[in-house]
Amino acid sequence: MVATAPNAGTTDAVVTGEAVLVELPVAGPAVRLLSGGIDVVLAVIILVILFFAAAPLLEGLDEAAGMASILVLSLGVLIGLPTVCETLTRGRTLGKKILGLRSVRDDGGPIDFRRALTRNLIGFVEIYLLSGIPALICALVTSPTRRLGDIGAGTYVAHERVDLVLPEPVQMPAQLAQWAAGADIGPLPDPLVAQMRAALRQGEQFTPETTRRLAETLAHDVRDYVLPHPPSETPPLDLIKAVLAERRRRAGLRLAEQARARERLFGVGNRG
Repeated sequence: MVATAPNAGTTDAVVTGEAVLVELPVAGPAVRLLSGGIDVVLAVIILVILFFAAAPLLEGLDEAAGMASILVLSLGVLIGLPTVCETLTRGRTLGKKILGLRSVRDDGGPIDFRRALTRNLIGFVEIYLLSGIPALICALVTSPTRRLGDIGAGTYVAHERVDLVLPEPVQMPAQLAQWAAGADIGPLPDPLVAQMRAALRQGEQFTPETTRRLAETLAHDVRDYVLPHPPSETPPLDLIKAVLAERRRRAGLRLAEQARARERLFGVGNRG
């Protein structure tokens, strides 16, 4: 079994499974205000339609039952509707869909029912009961831009209509191809892999001495996750390249095998 290292480093960046840095652009106050306005107008229109449709039924109730029915109907539209929409669409309401926005977790992942409910419960208070003033103030003073509901739920609103540019695949050093193919490469922490990629991508910005020291530090950490170790004379940068390239190759093989399994089970016409 491959040992793990506790000192692999830390980072606040959002990374994918292959530790490719992904920065989700945060929606600013202006576009969020417009998106929220669309949702508020839609909610009011739905409420008016429902009140007119339910008027004959409400007339037959006593005052207490009528007020309770109106309260339930209002909360269902103002809290329940956006909660259901964000849960089923992974963070979108009509306003967000029109403007290309999406509510996401603090780590960039899709929100779940609990987070959607939390942000909309708090949103009912800060937007409808308090006229949106706390939401606007909070959005102006927080970074990334968030309202109180986002802070309580651990979410923020991001632009989803962006083109993410992925880095070029790391090439396998020829002299390490045979070693890498037979090596046991354990699960590397995402922060460590992100640092390895950054060292290769930004190496030309540093002095040769700085690049050498950084590569040696990272290569030392990487050796704790691979068995057998590479030849002792292996340059640190070559070891980093070999591990990244082999991880990518193995991930491609796994994906291809999964695609073949789906094809055998469901047929070509039913993929996905």
